[in-house]
Amino acid sequence: MLQQQNRKTSTIPFGYKLDDNKKTLSPITEELEAYQKAKVYLQSCSYREVATWLTTTTNRKISAQGLRKKVLGDSEK
Repeated sequence: MLQQQNRKTSTIPFGYKLDDNKKTLSPITEELEAYQKAKVYLQSCSYREVATWLTTTTNRKISAQGLRKKVLGDSEK
């Protein structure tokens, strides 16, 4: 089960939304599932292509550079 996180920056991470209290982030299941598929697509497609697909699929904008930063951040954990 996905859990809420405390807000750390002014930017709301892809796959999360800001709660009414403006201090915690709630996961958006559909976006996080699409992001997991996107990481698989990156094995055969460019960041730009995958970011375009992710934006179209979720109706939430993410740039190729933003996607790359998120993927690289995940791999460091």
